[in-house]
Amino acid sequence: MKYRVNVLFEKDEHGYFAYCPQLKGCHSQGETFEEASENIREAVELYLETMTVEEIRKTCLPWTVRERAKANQVGERSRHSGPSGEGLWKFSIQTEE
Repeated sequence: MKYRVNVLFEKDEHGYFAYCPQLKGCHSQGETFEEASENIREAVELYLETMTVEEIRKTCLPWTVRERAKANQVGERSRHSGPSGEGLWKFSIQTEE
């Protein structure tokens, strides 16, 4: 089953800061948006490796059929961007069941 987590990005004079509010302490950064995006994806994946499938089910939200279809149109993520480049990204996470 696929689950999703929300990842928030903020831009400042040093680059981008990314964090996942659903996963306490899961955050990263990068000089560019692309670097921060790659770093937070890795951080989320490593964080989820420490969780059981049951913990993932309680913490992450299941993807609906509509969300999966929309994400497939734009890749594996969807974006809701703010005016200065920061925004909310949703990542697809595949669990082993």
